[in-house]
Amino acid sequence: MSNVLFLEYPKCSTCKKAKAWLDAHGVGYVDRHIVEDNPTAAELEAWHKRSGLPVRRFFNTSGMLYRECGIKALLDAGMPDAQAYDLLAENGMLVKRPLVVGDNFVLVGFKEDAWERALL
Repeated sequence: MSNVLFLEYPKCSTCKKAKAWLDAHGVGYVDRHIVEDNPTAAELEAWHKRSGLPVRRFFNTSGMLYRECGIKALLDAGMPDAQAYDLLAENGMLVKRPLVVGDNFVLVGFKEDAWERALL
């Protein structure tokens, strides 16, 4: 397998665990700081479509910014996907992490069993 793209916030404990898992399993990756090099709306749209997940899964629902901006209410009210991509692209702290992007899959968050199926 070629290198995957690993988007992380380096201070995030889950991201640290996920990176250690990648290293321990010999999975090659290109590291990208999700705040300093925030995903674009176009990237998020492509990854969302590749993932097969609802767009709300791309939001960091445990983050302060998510709560402060009232994003749950916006999503519950039927926010269009295009608006969600634009919102996510504004600030990397809104994006669920870590994100792993491969040629034909996208993993959102760190769930070991899903990572094993996709990466090993």
